[in-house]
Amino acid sequence: MSARLANLLSVAALGCLAATIALTAPRWARHFRQPLTPLEDDRGTPASSATPIPAASDGAERRISVKLFFESAERPGLMMEERAVTFSTDLSRQIRSVLEEIVRGSQQNLLPTLDPQTRILDVFVTARGIAYVDLSKEASQAFVAGSDDELLAVYSVVDSITANFPAVRRVQILIDDHPVETLSGHVDLSRPLPADMTVLTDTFTPSPEPSATPNGPKTS
Repeated sequence: MSARLANLLSVAALGCLAATIALTAPRWARHFRQPLTPLEDDRGTPASSATPIPAASDGAERRISVKLFFESAERPGLMMEERAVTFSTDLSRQIRSVLEEIVRGSQQNLLPTLDPQTRILDVFVTARGIAYVDLSKEASQAFVAGSDDELLAVYSVVDSITANFPAVRRVQILIDDHPVETLSGHVDLSRPLPADMTVLTDTFTPSPEPSATPNGPKTS
C-alpha cells in the first residue's frame, strides 16, 4: 500500500469518526460530563432554592415547592406559578420534574408555553453549572408561531430552571439529541442562555407589529 493511499484512508477514517461524534454528541456527552453535586456546587452555591414541604407522618413521598413560569393570559409575558413536585437528591432528575410540570401546563389558567406532547429526552448538568436540556421535536412546534411566542417558550424553560436551581447558571436547549440554532427562527439557541427575568409580565415588552413594505404585505 502506498504512503499516499494510507494517508487517504487515515483522513477518511478520521472524517467518519468526527461525523459520528457530531451526530451523537448529546448521547455520548453524558458519559463524560461531571455532574454537580445535588446539594451544592464547587463554590458552595446551593443546588436548589426550592422550598421543602414537610413529609406527611404516614411516610408519603417528600415534596418541594418550585416556581414555574407560564404565559400570562392577560398581558404579554410570563407569570410565576408555584407547584409541589416530588423531591429527588439527583439534580438532573429534579430539573426533569420541573420541565415535566411545564409541559403539563398551568393549574391557574395561565397559557402553555410548550406543546403538551413534548417529551423530556434527557437532562444533565456540568460542573460549570450549565444544564443541557434535550427536548423532543414537539417543543419547536405549535406554540412558537411568532417571535414573542418563541421567546416565552425558551425562557419558560430557562427561567424555571435557573430560578429553582442557583447552581445552574445557564441552560442549553437541544432538540431530538441535537444542538439547534432556534426553535422557530428567532431566539438564538446556539449557546447556553442565562436567566432573563425581563420577560415577566411587569417588564416584558412585545415586539412591534411588522409594518407593510412598499413591495407587498406585512412581513415577519
